[in-house]
Amino acid sequence: MLNVAIIGIGDWGRNLVRDFYEIEKVNLKVCCNLDMNALRKIKEKYRSVRITIDYGEVIEDKEIDAIVIATSTSTHFDLAKKALEANKHIFVEKPLTLNYEQAQELVCLARGKEKKLMVGHLLEYHPAVMEMKKRLSRNEIGEICYLYSERLNLGKVRTTENALWCLAPHDISVMLYLLNTEPVEVSAYGGVFLQRKEKIEDVVFVNIRFRDGVIANLHLSWLDPNKVRRITLVGSKKMMVFDDMESRDKLKIFNKGVIKNNLVDRVEFNIRYGDIYIPKIDASEPLKLECLHFIDCIEKNKTPRSDGEDGLRVVRILEAAQESLDKGGIPIRMKESE
Repeated sequence: MLNVAIIGIGDWGRNLVRDFYEIEKVNLKVCCNLDMNALRKIKEKYRSVRITIDYGEVIEDKEIDAIVIATSTSTHFDLAKKALEANKHIFVEKPLTLNYEQAQELVCLARGKEKKLMVGHLLEYHPAVMEMKKRLSRNEIGEICYLYSERLNLGKVRTTENALWCLAPHDISVMLYLLNTEPVEVSAYGGVFLQRKEKIEDVVFVNIRFRDGVIANLHLSWLDPNKVRRITLVGSKKMMVFDDMESRDKLKIFNKGVIKNNLVDRVEFNIRYGDIYIPKIDASEPLKLECLHFIDCIEKNKTPRSDGEDGLRVVRILEAAQESLDKGGIPIRMKESE
């Protein structure tokens, strides 16, 4: 069995505790958090798990094979670096770090230590997103024209990060997973309404232009009347809509589009209407699939789907979007990734 430790047991960390505890091949050995009251609640529910407020104790424990880091983003780099230097496999919640250089350092360190570095890009493990990827690989949707995402809610307002860094990693990781291409230009524009003094954006619009001509847009907000978690992809043959707020029919495929007819004296466009297909999607919980994937990659020495390189690509786009935000929305040309 693999001995696993979890550092950070806030709202999301508790979900990770539950799922790793339930994996038969895992011995969840210790949970670490600065809040002892939160730790006591973990101990009451999972009596075999040791609790501590000292993350150094966790990192130095030679019996621990892997460490899951679910702390605030600003702490990811230091904790992940210490864990890798102690020869631990690591799972880090999104985003990997707050800047490209730190993310790159972790990727290089994990490679040198021959340890797994996986980033918590949860939606890459969502059965509906995996179904989208499968249909794209079969060229069922045709040439991708554009896609856009909406991640909105009247939800928890962050005081240490803006809506871009809080919400965008989910959708950026999905776009990179589906498109399998590199961005060439990023622009972003946002609004500050609740924390004007701190200049923390509550709503952000991001535009991404990819190398093959595909364009993408993200609408991100924690100041919105509706809770929306939706990604729309438009292709030359068909279109797909992934709506994570739907209880059952999370993916819809629209067999519709525009037909271009080149006539002798003119070009004519006709709208093609077809069926709407709702594929049966596996009801498995994405987080459980993600946790199982991490353990499987360690056991079988496989590269995680959302590995350090994947995390690095997401941080690279976030950093460019932040630069654009800071400069009033001007487009930022992406540097060639190293």
